[in-house]
Amino acid sequence: MPFHDRRDAGRRLIERLRGFGTGDVVVLGATRGGIPVAYEVANALRAPLDVAVVRKLAVPFQPRLAFGAVGENGIRVIDDEMVLRTFISDQERARVETEARDDLARTALRYRATHPPIPLNGATAIVVDDGVASGITARAACEVARSQGASRVVLAVPVGSPRAIRVLAGHVDNVVCLETPGLFHSIGQWYQDFEEVTDKKVIELLDRAAPFRGVSGATGYATPPVG
Repeated sequence: MPFHDRRDAGRRLIERLRGFGTGDVVVLGATRGGIPVAYEVANALRAPLDVAVVRKLAVPFQPRLAFGAVGENGIRVIDDEMVLRTFISDQERARVETEARDDLARTALRYRATHPPIPLNGATAIVVDDGVASGITARAACEVARSQGASRVVLAVPVGSPRAIRVLAGHVDNVVCLETPGLFHSIGQWYQDFEEVTDKKVIELLDRAAPFRGVSGATGYATPPVG
C-alpha cells in the first residue's frame, strides 16, 4: 500500500508542491475525501484552505460508477461515453442530477455558514483530492476553481488511474500525481486506512486552517511566510 491514510498522502504530496507555494495560492479540497489531504498541503505551504463542493452523478443501477459530476457555481460535467454505455435515460439523469444538486446545496450551506468562500480572482488554485478513478469529480472541482476566477489551476492527487490523469491534464494548467499504477481498480485500494470523511471532520479541518485566512493580495487573502 503506497499510503497509510489521507494525512500521510498529503504529507507526501507536499514535496512536489513546494514550488507552487509562492504568491497568491489557495488550496481547495474536493469534498469530502480530498479535505484531509488538502489540509496537510495547505498547512505546509502556509496557504488558505477552502473546499470545492462537488457531487458525483452515480449510475442508478451501478452506484460506484459515475456518469458525471456537479459542483458549486452551477458546474456540470457529463461523461457522454458512460451515458451511452450504461443506457441512462434522460429522466434518470435528470432525477440523479436533481438529487445531487440538492445534496450539494445543503452541504455547501453547512460549510459556508462558518467558512465563507475564499476569493480566487487572480489566484493559483491547488485543487487536491485523495485520488482519481474516472476523474469526473476532480474535473468538476477544477472547473469550480476556474469559475471562481482562478488564473491558474493545479490538480494534486496522491494516486490516479493513468487514463484519468491523461484526460485531466488537458483541463488544468498542471497535474501533480505521485502514483499512476497500471492496475487501478479503486482509490481505496491504495490506502491502508480509507475511512469515510464526515462533514464534522471537514469543518474541524477548516477551523484548524483558519489562521491562514489573512487579508491582502489578489485573492483577498495573504499566504503567511513560512517560519
